[in-house]
Amino acid sequence: MSTEITTVVIAAGPILGSVGMSGLTVTTGIALLAGLRGSDRLKLDRDKAGYFGIALGTFAGAAGDLWASVTSGVAEVPTSLIQGTVGGNIGLGGVALATTATCFLFKWKAMVWPALLGISAGVIYGQAGGIWAIGHNLVIKLASAVGAM
Repeated sequence: MSTEITTVVIAAGPILGSVGMSGLTVTTGIALLAGLRGSDRLKLDRDKAGYFGIALGTFAGAAGDLWASVTSGVAEVPTSLIQGTVGGNIGLGGVALATTATCFLFKWKAMVWPALLGISAGVIYGQAGGIWAIGHNLVIKLASAVGAM
C-alpha cells in the first residue's frame, strides 16, 4: 500500500497573497468612500483625498474592465473642460498638470472634489506619458510587489 502526499503551495503574491488589481482597487475605493463619509478611523484632508483618488484612478486603470470604464469617464470631465477651453489643445501632459494643480492648490470645503480630481489625475497620468507615466508605472510596479498583479 503506497501513500502519495501531495503538497500544493499557492504563492500568488509575495506579501498579500492573491489580491489582484481589482481587489486593490475596491479596497482603495472603500477606504476613500469611508474617509469621504466621515469615518472615525480615516480622516481625509485635501491632500489625502487627492492621493487616495490618484491611487484609485491608477489602480482602476490597471485593473481594466468596469473599473477602467468608470474612472475613464470621471477623467473625461476635466480633460474636456481643460482641453476644450480658450487655451486650445494643451495636450494630456498639460491636462495632468492642470488637474493636479486644481486638486492640491485650492482650499476645498467638500473633500469629494479633490477625490474626483485625484481619480481623474490618476487616469490621465497613465495616458499623458513623460514624467507622469513614470510615477504611474512605479505605482503599478509597487502594487505588483505586494501581490496585486
